[in-house]
Amino acid sequence: MEIQASGNVFVIATATGTVTATGASAPNGYGVAATPDGSTVYVASYNNAGVIVINPATNAVIGTIATGLGARGLAVSPDGTRLYVSNRDSSSVSVVDIATSTVIGTVITAFPFGISVTPDGSKLYVANDVNSTVSVINTGTNTVIGTIPVGSNPSAFGTFIQPLPRFAGTPGTKNCHGVSVSALASKYGSLNAAAAAFGFAKVQGLQDAIRAFCGS
Repeated sequence: MEIQASGNVFVIATATGTVTATGASAPNGYGVAATPDGSTVYVASYNNAGVIVINPATNAVIGTIATGLGARGLAVSPDGTRLYVSNRDSSSVSVVDIATSTVIGTVITAFPFGISVTPDGSKLYVANDVNSTVSVINTGTNTVIGTIPVGSNPSAFGTFIQPLPRFAGTPGTKNCHGVSVSALASKYGSLNAAAAAFGFAKVQGLQDAIRAFCGS
């Protein structure tokens, strides 16, 4: 979906790159995010201090969520339970419970703009526009755990959400973790090499991904 200056959400078929529908009205729309199952779309409305909720099956507005002034960036947790909203002019990030569409937490930052969540859902990275920093937020505690100085006026991030990798073990079985580790060590020669191949900076990240895959 794409938002135009007209205040409408345009639906684009990715296979053809063509507009297939002019969807819901989203005045002052900016950031867009969707739940992992595709059942709900959210649009940050920066002059309306909140988020517009859209049903993509009908392209109709089904609700609004009041967050803060200057809503810009949106991110949905990988498990689809939380929506994170950067409220630039309120210098805050709102944590929204998706099941109830209510704000359940607020994290103070400095002019937040772009926002994204890591694949495991454990951290948020928030680009602070005027402050020229990136805030690192622990989603378990909804607290800022780090600040990274960057260049002037950072505004946006890409999407970090991605499917968890699959491994050799069978999820839910007692030996799932062991089988997965053994297969990786055999294929790549070591867990360090396997971690690098999967894009993890440390073996611990790979181990965490295996545990998440196995359900342990």
